[in-house]
Amino acid sequence: MTGKTARQCSSWILPSLLAINLALAAGCAGKAATARYTASNIGDSCYAKALPTAGEGGLAWGTTLNMARQKSLDNCIRYAGQSGGTPNTCKVVLAECKN
Repeated sequence: MTGKTARQCSSWILPSLLAINLALAAGCAGKAATARYTASNIGDSCYAKALPTAGEGGLAWGTTLNMARQKSLDNCIRYAGQSGGTPNTCKVVLAECKN
């Protein structure tokens, strides 16, 4: 009797799980695939790059040119120090604002 009960139970579990899975998939399929963020319309508009004489430099974005310069310089000092470079020689080599 136990074998018959287990077989009856398993005969409805698989179709139930399949139906639930299909219902969840159908709910997601109706939504259009859109990117949450695009680089062109969010974020900071100014960027700067700072490089040391040896080691890795830093690139950073900011709302103003001065903010981007300072952040890139801070990143350069950190990354140059971590990469065995010369953090005290970091200089901003590029700084621009787009549009």
